[in-house]
Amino acid sequence: MKKVKLPLTVDPVKSAQRRLNYEGYYSRNQLVRLAEAVNQVLSDVEAKLSFTIDPQKLVVMQGKAEVDVMLICQRCGQPFPYHLSCTFSYSPVSNLDQADVLPEIYEPIELNDFGEIDLLVVIEDELLLSLPLVPMHEPEHCEVSEDEQVLVNCLKSWQRNRTRSLC
Repeated sequence: MKKVKLPLTVDPVKSAQRRLNYEGYYSRNQLVRLAEAVNQVLSDVEAKLSFTIDPQKLVVMQGKAEVDVMLICQRCGQPFPYHLSCTFSYSPVSNLDQADVLPEIYEPIELNDFGEIDLLVVIEDELLLSLPLVPMHEPEHCEVSEDEQVLVNCLKSWQRNRTRSLC
């Protein structure tokens, strides 16, 4: 199947009225923020998007995006490949008041002045949020001594406790 580039922006209302589906990619060179957050972006982003109108008459954009990246293991300092995958479900809003009344299953997304959303930004945001907090090899693939492993476990425990206290 031929790879098709995804549009940079889309009008979600018109797309939902037409029940459009998009399947394509963004070049790895377009992922500037993701490239800054990882060691290397290894592949183009493959994405599938579906625009619909739900039973409550809300415009909905659902999608999935995947990309392969190289991360640095925080346990041993060596690079390792990692497959990032995310799913998302948005409903466009024109102001924050509309966002407050959205069902919880949808994340609000603001439209620009032309009534469009920036797909590349949305997908890159979702991929950034999918990055692990502490990138690490699986223990069996990591070359770390037992003493160093104890330190890593202490750090993980501290991070879990810190995350709980933030919630």
